Amino acid sequence: MAGSVVDNLQRLQAVGQTIGHNLATQLAHWTEPERRRTIAEQVAHEFSEASQEVASLLLSNSWRTPQDELERRIAHLLASNNQGPHGTDSFGFAPTEVRKYAPALEFLYRVWFRTEVHDIQRVPEGRCLLISNHSGQLPFDGVAIGAALLLDRDPPRMVRSMVEKFATSLPFFGTFCNRMGQVTGLPDNCRRLLESEEAVLVFPEGARGISKPFRHRYRMTAFGQGFMRLALESKVPIVPIAVVGAEEQTVNLLNMEPLARLLNMPSAPLTPLMPLLGPLAMLPAPVKYHVYFGEPMEFSGDANDDDAVVAGKVAKVRAAIQAMLDRGLAERRGIFI
Repeated sequence: MAGSVVDNLQRLQAVGQTIGHNLATQLAHWTEPERRRTIAEQVAHEFSEASQEVASLLLSNSWRTPQDELERRIAHLLASNNQGPHGTDSFGFAPTEVRKYAPALEFLYRVWFRTEVHDIQRVPEGRCLLISNHSGQLPFDGVAIGAALLLDRDPPRMVRSMVEKFATSLPFFGTFCNRMGQVTGLPDNCRRLLESEEAVLVFPEGARGISKPFRHRYRMTAFGQGFMRLALESKVPIVPIAVVGAEEQTVNLLNMEPLARLLNMPSAPLTPLMPLLGPLAMLPAPVKYHVYFGEPMEFSGDANDDDAVVAGKVAKVRAAIQAMLDRGLAERRGIFI
């Protein structure tokens, strides 16, 4: 018994030393005097400009969609053949619930992240897969994509996102996800949505992408092949999407994997302000989002092809997203502007 306790303490000490070493390495790079001064000056300038933009939006109230226009968009969703007699579909999606939360959604989309959308008209009618990079620790990038299709596309579309089982299993929040159109990321769920002519959003990086450390920003992790096999099976176009900005919304120094496993969470990021603010440190910074929609991509072949064959097709989608990420990073003026 005593030996087991000692072993556990030694393992805990080793984990602590690893975390401490990684944290020290990260901080040393960003606390060099010259680098610190340059970064501080740039951030101050950008934040000042962003604050003026936010103040202008709030004072003019120009960020709000007129009520009659919002009602027109919600009515379009309600007119879908997938809605039952009680205004919900078989997954629990309820457009009337979207109406309730539209002001909060718009505030995040137009004010907090001041999202700029590029080529949204490339999203076709009918069934399609929306494939995007993933980052930011919390899925606000998915919120921005969904808001873009609801508020800026005409006619509007409701994005049906494939989300982690962890999210939909949470009390209350899981029901909220369903009401807002989000679905547990299972192949059969995706297949059923495509059969219903829906636009389905998939993040092939999954938890690996959203939880990567800040030093790996804008370096996409490996893509799973499931989305491509579903595209081949269902014969649907793939729309590549790149989100620029989410990587900087929450600075993740490292992922505390032992803690994540203990709490049965996809990840447990450590941010600079977490020791001071606790969970509030996960709130996103008011960075500026840029969302790029690529040309729809058509693929042919057998959904049951060998992994190597499917991997080649997946690589083309990944390359298209990376090209848009590179374009977005080259075009943006800063993190907050």
